[in-house]
Amino acid sequence: MSEALNELKSLVEMKQSAAVRRASISNGELTVHIVPAAIPDFTEFLRNDPQCLFTQMIDITGADYPDRSRRFELIYHFLSMRHNQRIRVKADMADGEIAPSITAIHPSANWFEREVFDMYGIRFSGHPDLRRLLTDYGFTGHPLRKDFPTSGYVEMVYDEVEKRCIYRPVSLTQEYRQFDFMSPWEGAEYILPGDEKTEAK
Repeated sequence: MSEALNELKSLVEMKQSAAVRRASISNGELTVHIVPAAIPDFTEFLRNDPQCLFTQMIDITGADYPDRSRRFELIYHFLSMRHNQRIRVKADMADGEIAPSITAIHPSANWFEREVFDMYGIRFSGHPDLRRLLTDYGFTGHPLRKDFPTSGYVEMVYDEVEKRCIYRPVSLTQEYRQFDFMSPWEGAEYILPGDEKTEAK
């Protein structure tokens, strides 16, 4: 398998030298970093080249590295059933940079690109219907960005006066925010209200 991956790596670097920034094999997996503008052409090459035939698009996801100038990694996973090989393709994206859509090459990319837009805020040019997919209507922010607060910005509560669910800014009562850093396997010792009376006896 390692020999086949090395051959694939050399093939991709040779035939797509303008698109490939670097390629590496680690833990039996080939990862290729490419120029964002080359995503459609590179994807089409992977699908159509007889030595590749990566006809199955498995997933599109992202990763956020806020300290980098190009903070996002756009990550694609492809499968070649003919050659029984997988490849990971990455493109570094700056905040606000728009990636080209590959829905014309792989129609199944439609929802994956919508998910990446919803979770990371990465937009795709040429996408037929780029709307949020997992969050609610009118949602603010992108939950998988590292600077998004774990508690979110708003919470949904039932309003007794309006007799319906409403959104309001998150309000966390500090006395209920107890953190237990003990191992759950060792058993945490919680002191519940009233326990001090038992100990006094």
